[in-house]
Amino acid sequence: MNTRFLETFVTLAKLRNFRATAAALHATPAAISQRLKTLEEELKTELVDRDSREFRLTPNGEYLLGYAKAVVEAARRLQAAASGESTLRGRLRLGVIETVVHSWLPHYLRRLAADYPTLEVELTVDVSVQLQRRLIADELDLIIRVEGSDDSSVVCDALANYPVHWIARTGMFPNTRSGLAKQVLQHPILTYGRGTAPHRALEDIVAKLAGVHGVPLSETRITGSPSIAVIVQLVRDGFGVAAIPRLFVDDLIASGEVAELPLQPAPPSIVVSMSRRADAPLFVHGAATAARTACAEYCRKSDRRLVELL
Repeated sequence: MNTRFLETFVTLAKLRNFRATAAALHATPAAISQRLKTLEEELKTELVDRDSREFRLTPNGEYLLGYAKAVVEAARRLQAAASGESTLRGRLRLGVIETVVHSWLPHYLRRLAADYPTLEVELTVDVSVQLQRRLIADELDLIIRVEGSDDSSVVCDALANYPVHWIARTGMFPNTRSGLAKQVLQHPILTYGRGTAPHRALEDIVAKLAGVHGVPLSETRITGSPSIAVIVQLVRDGFGVAAIPRLFVDDLIASGEVAELPLQPAPPSIVVSMSRRADAPLFVHGAATAARTACAEYCRKSDRRLVELL
């Protein structure tokens, strides 16, 4: 189907006059009439009521007009993207979780600045559920969060996997070979905020451990925080045991200040994904490509026990 004929139909419906349409499209009235006739033959329906004194679309014409407009607009966007008419200028409203802030965000921002120097970045740090809500509400252009999305208007790409471990202050559990689970359950369990995927997974693990080791579930405590920095500080202070990616305490483990506990089962890894709306403009796609590249470069330089590229 020739999109020029669809454009003719859309323009004719707007101007409601063959001569005016011909002038607008730099054609003759006869050419406009022929294009319309050809389109009607392809669609196997009449679009214009030729029996009416005044210009009027048929019921089918009214019904199909919206579809025609959508096709014409899509064709226009395709041509603009292919010709480079769209530029990587503008304001990128970027939303990330704190896990990314403490890992590869600085590398990503440096790459954005190098690849797209005219792109202005407006950064938001929040929990995954809020980032997702703001993306769908068109308050953010690109988000990097835990988990993906089942919204049909959103495109998601998994980026990296962060293995999660049990972490405690060194010496907090001198005997890790006997009754470790029971000892751990006597302390607050620190993890991400309530309602997040890591928090939900930890609730299941704690319930199972409590049942196996005869600890009343009412005596267990899970303390959630959206801040990795806060969780790490609480572990250093000996407040509780954390279920977090080792990436954020690797230096403290190396220095001997905190230790990884051999408690099973280990919490599930955190999968970080990137999401954008399906109809996002070109500069968002460019920013998404830069994010994949920056994350890949960071992961390749890091120990796979800390973060793994997906």
